[in-house]
Amino acid sequence: ANASNLKNFLSAVRLAHQGTDLGALPLSALVPAKTSEVEKPKTKMIITSRRDYPLTKNFPYSLEHLQASYCKLARIDTRVLCLKKLRKLDLSHNHIKQLPATIGDLVCLQELNLHDNHLESFSVALCNSTLQKSLQCLDLSQNKIKALPIQFCQLRELVNLKLDDNELIRLPFKMGQLDHLRFLSAARNKLPFLPSDFRKLSLENLDLFGNPFEQPKPLVPNVQLKIPLTLLECTARATINHRIPYGCHLLPSHLCEDLEVAKTCQCGSACLSSFIQITVTMNLHHVAHTVVLVDNMGGTDAPVICYFCSLDCYSQFLDRYLQSNG
Repeated sequence: ANASNLKNFLSAVRLAHQGTDLGALPLSALVPAKTSEVEKPKTKMIITSRRDYPLTKNFPYSLEHLQASYCKLARIDTRVLCLKKLRKLDLSHNHIKQLPATIGDLVCLQELNLHDNHLESFSVALCNSTLQKSLQCLDLSQNKIKALPIQFCQLRELVNLKLDDNELIRLPFKMGQLDHLRFLSAARNKLPFLPSDFRKLSLENLDLFGNPFEQPKPLVPNVQLKIPLTLLECTARATINHRIPYGCHLLPSHLCEDLEVAKTCQCGSACLSSFIQITVTMNLHHVAHTVVLVDNMGGTDAPVICYFCSLDCYSQFLDRYLQSNG
């Protein structure tokens, strides 16, 4: 109804309730409100300066898109974490050092932009949160992150991931699990090589420019073989190769963690802590349709780690390698 008419009507109801003579009440017909007088729920808010940041008023609970950039925020406002309808959260160009685990409570969150902050890590708690089912775009570029946890690859709905201009010395071990990932940029980091699982990706666009990639050394192996194999190694290999179910209710948690990071040999078998490791050249066009040049020399090759579970598997690789290069 029209706001002023409704106010008069409620006043009349209150007077009637208090026993006022009905004939003296100021009753009038309620007039429907005009469309222009009805405020729709606010779904988008963009703040681009500290001056405009709301300090006394709450954010509308109906927000689906919130941008709060250039506000010099040192931490994420707890009021933001109550906006359960948020689909897009842009906190770029701030001073945020740490992410609260409660971001994972934003069950609808599809896009999270944290470009140009002071982040040094991305927590395991966030990787294990409901973001696993919702998060599609994540921008962590221009921060101070040195490594991402193994559990990061549980964010399997990711389509677009930006990691440029950090201090990454490695990419997540199980990168190949991100089977929805189509756009990946990790330019200007400190990556010496790519993880073995990188081969499983199927990307549309890949940018790894400006990383200090090492020269591949297929003939200089890092031998970690223990012969004979330990009982732990034999058990771990059998568990993974035969797909035997395991969990913390069956095994000590540290053994479960070891099994989660088991390597895969070129023959397809698993190895835990007994293996031979080398780096070989991979043309990045094998995993991406469009590749930004790795260096200023026009190259699109990068070193990738390979594992072998035995001397026999490594010998077979050597034979093939020497034949193709001889």
